[in-house]
Amino acid sequence: MPFQWKYAHSFRRCGAACELAFSDGTPRRAARLAAVVGTLLVFINQWEALTGPASINWLKVVLTYCVPYLVSTYTSVSKDLYLLRATEAAEQAVHEEARKASRQEFGRF
Repeated sequence: MPFQWKYAHSFRRCGAACELAFSDGTPRRAARLAAVVGTLLVFINQWEALTGPASINWLKVVLTYCVPYLVSTYTSVSKDLYLLRATEAAEQAVHEEARKASRQEFGRF
């Protein structure tokens, strides 16, 4: 595999991953999950600050919401990329089978 082709293929995959991360409802689903999980984790991690005299660490609060958002986005994109690769492989197999059948059919004449 040529060096340039390898990187061109990687850049196309990166572009597809970015497109999937920002489309098809992925941000909305990830935000809903982050809102639920993040709120739960804020209560767990900042309980003393919420109920007592301790102060809230706002950087930790922001990160507590960012992490589930990023994990959800990564999971969704990796699943979609896997399905795209499986679809491409299935299409390639169908084309190969059609090509073989065409060769056999024309070989009879």
